[in-house]
Parts: sequence; structure tokens; C-alpha cells
Amino acid sequence: MQTDERRMLQRVADYQFGAGAGSTLFPDDEDLTVYRSTSGRPDQVVADAGRLVTYGVDGRFRLGTAGGRRLQAGLNAPRHRVVLGDESEPYVREGRNAFAKFVQSADDAIRPGDEVLVVHDDGPLLAVGRAELSGQGMADFDTGMAVFVRDGATADANAE
Repeated sequence: MQTDERRMLQRVADYQFGAGAGSTLFPDDEDLTVYRSTSGRPDQVVADAGRLVTYGVDGRFRLGTAGGRRLQAGLNAPRHRVVLGDESEPYVREGRNAFAKFVQSADDAIRPGDEVLVVHDDGPLLAVGRAELSGQGMADFDTGMAVFVRDGATADANAE
């Protein structure tokens, strides 16, 4: 990956996830593979651990579980996190959606449409996905989908 392209991806990540997210997702010292669309623009960014992000046509990233793990390690809690307990953990790991009634807490700064990390209350990443409710709404509501899960983090992959 070229330095200019890496810097551009880092800036997008910093804008979307906050300061420091770009260097967390795309460190300068790591060799990353960029898959491109037919027009030549970046489509997916992949590391040895797996898909970090897909770069959407709207200019925003869609997280992969490898990217979610990096953000979880690099961003202080509760940033971009939705916390669930034992009840829904196995279902969300499989890639099923997270519902508001199972949300124990969520970052108040989450807005509908944001990419979020779905984590267990004792820490491990369960999934990554798109928030369907605000962080406050997730905590307040007893019905409805809180997170549209894109990728579940299987228990084996979390053992990395």
C-alpha cells in the first residue's frame, strides 16, 4: 500500500471513529492488502488477521471483525461500544442482530447508522455492525433492533 493511500485511509478512520483510529486500523509499519473496485478506488483493506474494513461508496468504512478487534484495543471504552450480557452472546457471535432489550450499556455518542463494536460485558468482541438506534435509545428501549450485525466474532477467532 502506498504511503499517500494509507494516509488517506487513516484520515477517513480518524474522521469516522475519532482521533487515533486511523493509526490503530492502518499502522504505518504493517503491510496491508488493498482490493480495488473496477474503477480503481479502494474497496477492501485486508491484513494477515483478516478483513479490516470495506470502504463504502458513501465514503465510510464498514468494519470487519479484524478491524473491530483493532479498534477495541485502540479506543478507550465506551467509545463505539454496545455492551451485551450472556443471554444474547451466542446468537450475536453467530451473526444475528442485537436487540435493545439485551443491551446493558452503550456509548451515548452513538448515532443511528454508525459502525459499532458489540462487546460482551466481560470484554471480548462479539460482533461488528451498524447501529439502528442511538446509544441512549439502546439503553432506554425494551424493544427493537439495536445493532444490525454484519459479522459475528466466533469464539475461536477471539482467542487470537
